[in-house]
Amino acid sequence: MLQTQSSLSRSQERNMKWLVLLGLVAFSECIVKIPLRRVKTMRNTVSGKNMLNNFLKEHAYRLSQISFRGSNLTTLPLRNIRDMLHMGTITIGTPPQVFQVVFDTGSSFLWVPSVSCKSSTCSTRARFRHLLSFTFRSTNMNCRIIYESGRIKGTVVRDTVRIGDLVSTDQMFGLSLEEYGFEGLPFDGILGLNYPNISSARAIPIFDNLMNQGALAEPVFAFYLNKSKQEGSVVMFGGVDQRYYEGELNWIPLIKLGGWTVHMDRISMRREVIACSDGCKAIVDTGTAAIGGPSTLVNNIQKLIGAKPQGSQHYVSCSAVNTLPSIIFTINSINYTVPAQAYILKDSRGRCYSTFQKNTVSSSTETWVLGDVFLRLYFSVFDRGNDRIGLAQAV
Repeated sequence: MLQTQSSLSRSQERNMKWLVLLGLVAFSECIVKIPLRRVKTMRNTVSGKNMLNNFLKEHAYRLSQISFRGSNLTTLPLRNIRDMLHMGTITIGTPPQVFQVVFDTGSSFLWVPSVSCKSSTCSTRARFRHLLSFTFRSTNMNCRIIYESGRIKGTVVRDTVRIGDLVSTDQMFGLSLEEYGFEGLPFDGILGLNYPNISSARAIPIFDNLMNQGALAEPVFAFYLNKSKQEGSVVMFGGVDQRYYEGELNWIPLIKLGGWTVHMDRISMRREVIACSDGCKAIVDTGTAAIGGPSTLVNNIQKLIGAKPQGSQHYVSCSAVNTLPSIIFTINSINYTVPAQAYILKDSRGRCYSTFQKNTVSSSTETWVLGDVFLRLYFSVFDRGNDRIGLAQAV
């Protein structure tokens, strides 16, 4: 059950720090080895690895004018929870059990609470009852994931996972037995959509499993995140619906394989560069609520917009929001404008706070995290076939 507005008010400041870097996993350890499976298609039967290679060769370069509708595209509605997170419904097991999860491009693993979880947070969530699913399989392996301000411990299992009409059979995922730091957050679990870890001891993510099993028309997924309204946001798999954006998609190559990170040219305001002056990294993360950056640079932006610290947030006068300047993120020579009405939000008490947050990304290079504040303005396509991200003005 979702929290009421009053309960969100009491927990908002405590939760915001965790939400800022939801998808950035500080440590993830799942002692798992995945043998290649053999999967059957209408044409032939090949190993999972060969099928994926052939699939990508066939489909990877069709996306210059990408637009698919109908049976080739699976669109799942997402709910916007007070502009703090977006979550959607999946089912696990046979017969299916329903869970609300955050679709997170900053991590690669799916987990939901186990019926055996004894942590206080689990009592408010849907918990997976493995004995009720006849497709369930245990693995006798453990899993531990540590996020910025929360962590889980659990076990790795297998079962059928459904996202809309997509079915991932024998999917490896985690069942949390202990949870810490997630108090007051209304989701059941997290579904990671990042690349698989390069280690052979990691579970195959659900998107890779769907590709392996031939369930997708194209190896892409995309997000349309609606601002302020609870309904209207969507995540789509296997293609892109052009009704959710205007103009052309601007394609940005990834810095390297294995993560949704691109090169950003600069960040500017009033035609002055205020951050990323020599170029930097930008992580495009749907599991992050805000825009995160290095402490010194974020503090400077707060000063430039007149945001004053109070507790864990920086606040501005709500009457000044319409006069504050836009901040421009230049990526691959394209300017992406974020107006003050987007980077300043109201909390449940009616106070206006800045959504720029200090991150703790460990990197020798200046790194920014472009979360939902940015992605509510720009429709985003994550293209595994070409290892790139597409951005366009959201409608």
